Amino acid sequence: MKPKTELLFSYGTLQMEKVQLETYGRKLTGTKDALSGYSLGEIEIKNQEVLLKSNLKFHPIAIKTNNIDNRVKGHVYEITQEELMETDKYEVGNYKRVLEKFQSGKKAWVYVAKEFVYE
Repeated sequence: MKPKTELLFSYGTLQMEKVQLETYGRKLTGTKDALSGYSLGEIEIKNQEVLLKSNLKFHPIAIKTNNIDNRVKGHVYEITQEELMETDKYEVGNYKRVLEKFQSGKKAWVYVAKEFVYE
């Protein structure tokens, strides 16, 4: 029986092959997509495990703007529920996971800024 899958949108380091291999043990294949109503900011990462995977001190973070002209580009990946739990461990406390509808019409999980909403 095939495990239940989830859709995950990534606009940042989860698109990197090294991060995918170290987080999921495999390279993901995805399709290009975009999320309206958000813009990109960046946050400083202090979690050592995350820093070792990405080798980047600053990561992008999607910030809700409620302006449909704002758009964040990335990829939608199909992952297992177990892999989604691994993603929860990778994303630091500044992010929260939400279900959003994308330009393609797909609904997918995405990690966005926990506390910022710009009007």
